[in-house]
Amino acid sequence: MTMPVVSEKERKPLISLKGMIKVYGAGQATMQALRGINVDIDEGEFVAVMGPSGSGKSTCMNILGCLDTPTSGSYCFKGLNVGNLSRVYRTRLRRFYFGFVFQGYDLLSRTTALENVELPLIYRKEPSKARRAKARKALEIVGLKGWEKHTPGELSGGQQQRVAIARAIVTEPTVLFADEPTGNLDSARSREIMDLLTGLNRDKGVTIVMVTHETDMAAYAKRVVHFVDGLVSSDETCGR
Repeated sequence: MTMPVVSEKERKPLISLKGMIKVYGAGQATMQALRGINVDIDEGEFVAVMGPSGSGKSTCMNILGCLDTPTSGSYCFKGLNVGNLSRVYRTRLRRFYFGFVFQGYDLLSRTTALENVELPLIYRKEPSKARRAKARKALEIVGLKGWEKHTPGELSGGQQQRVAIARAIVTEPTVLFADEPTGNLDSARSREIMDLLTGLNRDKGVTIVMVTHETDMAAYAKRVVHFVDGLVSSDETCGR
């Protein structure tokens, strides 16, 4: 998938949300999850999105990842209006530009770590030899060299999340979306995962947007955006 070429002089934020509204249901069952969100995210940022349950942070994440569509407002990625894209092109956007890490590791239980990491490359129809080499490299990046043949049941929670991160980065995504990536881990494993994400952002230049309710995990980010009742209540740059 080819994105439009934009000159340095015309360069815009990597992600731009303007007046984003999301409404679920109808009539008396109507629920407005987002009430007019305005957020810009530049390439290379590490942004934590925080807020209480029902604040709209996960809804916003789903729209950013093209897993859902807004009711109104605009979402631009690399200057391209995502709202104008067909379902097929939104799928291609996810496949070639986005990586996803969720609280549940979502690994295939009867396949090896290597095979789990290969999966996104299979969807991209990459040759077997090439995708296997890329999967091995991704596992090495997350510190799992030598664990390629282990199934999820043979791995700890922290190791399973590392496999999930390897699967997310094997396609070399522009943006990594992480939704409560440490939610199922103890404090020591949580720090390991956050150190890994910080390294990917710092060393690989991967833009990271992370939803979390944990203040100590958000402290790893360079910027923290707080949601309350479907609106941005604060947007602060951290001193990291």
